[in-house]
Amino acid sequence: MREWWRGAVMYQIYPRSFLDTNGDGIGDLAGITAKLDHIADLGVNGIWISPFFTSPMKDFGYDVSDYRDVDPMFGTLADFDRLVEKAHALGLKVIIDQVISHTSDQHPWFTESRSSRDNPKADWFVWANAKPDGNPPNNWLSIFGGSAWQWDTRRRQYYMHNFLTQQPDLNLHNPEVQQAVLDVLEFWLQRGADGFRLDTANFYMHDRLLRDNPGKPADRAPTGDDRADNPYYMQLHLFDKSQPENLMFLRRMRELMNRYPDRMAVAEIGDDDPIGRTAEYVQADLLHTAYNFSLLNENFSASHIATALTAFEAATTDGWPSWAFSNHDVRRVASRWGGAEADQRLPRLLVALLTSLRGTAFLYQGEELGLPEAEVPYDKLQDPYGITFWPEFKGRDGCRTPMPWQAEGPQGGFSTAEPWLPIPEAHRRLAVDAQAGDPDSTLAFTRQFLRWRRAHPAFATGSLRFLDTADGVLAFERVLEDERILCVFNLTGETRIWTAPPTQIAPTDAPGLGAKLDGGRVALPPYAAFFGALAAEAIQAEQNAA
Repeated sequence: MREWWRGAVMYQIYPRSFLDTNGDGIGDLAGITAKLDHIADLGVNGIWISPFFTSPMKDFGYDVSDYRDVDPMFGTLADFDRLVEKAHALGLKVIIDQVISHTSDQHPWFTESRSSRDNPKADWFVWANAKPDGNPPNNWLSIFGGSAWQWDTRRRQYYMHNFLTQQPDLNLHNPEVQQAVLDVLEFWLQRGADGFRLDTANFYMHDRLLRDNPGKPADRAPTGDDRADNPYYMQLHLFDKSQPENLMFLRRMRELMNRYPDRMAVAEIGDDDPIGRTAEYVQADLLHTAYNFSLLNENFSASHIATALTAFEAATTDGWPSWAFSNHDVRRVASRWGGAEADQRLPRLLVALLTSLRGTAFLYQGEELGLPEAEVPYDKLQDPYGITFWPEFKGRDGCRTPMPWQAEGPQGGFSTAEPWLPIPEAHRRLAVDAQAGDPDSTLAFTRQFLRWRRAHPAFATGSLRFLDTADGVLAFERVLEDERILCVFNLTGETRIWTAPPTQIAPTDAPGLGAKLDGGRVALPPYAAFFGALAAEAIQAEQNAA
């Protein structure tokens, strides 16, 4: 029997911005429950919910002060139980974020740890003495700016934080900390969660010797993840994350999850070698699957996508990948890859492309509407990351603005109060109710395509083989037993002609994306796609010839 998460399409929900049911301008768990029918109608297999745990909200829930409770702004544990019950009734799996590389500085664990150097939790976080001149113990940097070390006047030591100073890093080298974290995971497994999205999963362990990271060589080619405005990207992160001991802890986590049938864990991997690290983390006895930022950066080309997938397949024999084009940390893909005035056909193409790749696909809320990145003025910014690096980097608020449910309703149908982030007029025009009755909308296409995809098992677990292409065209075959589907995508704003292999290709009944088959040639208008079926007799002939 196929494991449900292999080839699944998961829908990410950022709860602050999904639907507000209590009129405070912030989304909540009851809002998610109210809109589960919308999600089920898309044809996805499940949802991933970003953090809703008790938190001071310095990083909007990614700074947890109580792992076992729901923050009052989102509701209660009973609200979570009702959400899971309804999701399961609709056939949707529920995975939830787990932020275990760090806590909030308001977490009781940290309060105790910082109180002295000899309390029971003194070693639960990463503490280090200052250098003789008072400087931090090494050159590690925070992604959110400045040193990764913060001086604490009570212990008269530095503590490590990869992100905000209010997010101290747990010391997962400590077996007691590991067990406390595993107990948290088991709490949610027992409560009905179908799995976890593991935030910054390769950040769990640090180098015990606290060695300095080297700088990146001057001749090292920049990647799509490098940012010239942030010194964090000037280092090779050899010692502040991705340590070998991390894998030992993940094996303990997998042993726990194996005791609960049909559960899964997907890791977020941010590394200088994203593909290699992801492949390392999805070994058979580690995590079920993982995604990285290879397809979440600015690099949009057929060759880049093919290179990322090919590199993953070459790096692992049995690991299962996950892919995403958008999430709560990056600019929305319609704008990131399509520019300020993206062609309205591009979002539909990207939905089809993402869910045709081999792996588990993660759609971000609003991707089914083709939402562009929102422009949030400086005086409305909420994200501390963006406030620090403005204006060269505007932060993550532009991809986190509330879901537009109604084109004409108050606050886009999201809330009866002023939302925590503004809803741009361009998003109102793309609201759910505005697209629901339009057969040519991105929403209608998403529903139709995912329904069609479900009828073809090759998309879930079939192999993928790239075909020779040029001029911005990406082509591959998905093959499973006697089913073989040709997938061709024009990633450019110009018409392309692609010559099909000399086999018996016929169009399928896939929802239309404008391409036409004429003999052995596929005509692809801008941002069009073609899905062809290879006749069974042709497959048999090829097998006989082989």
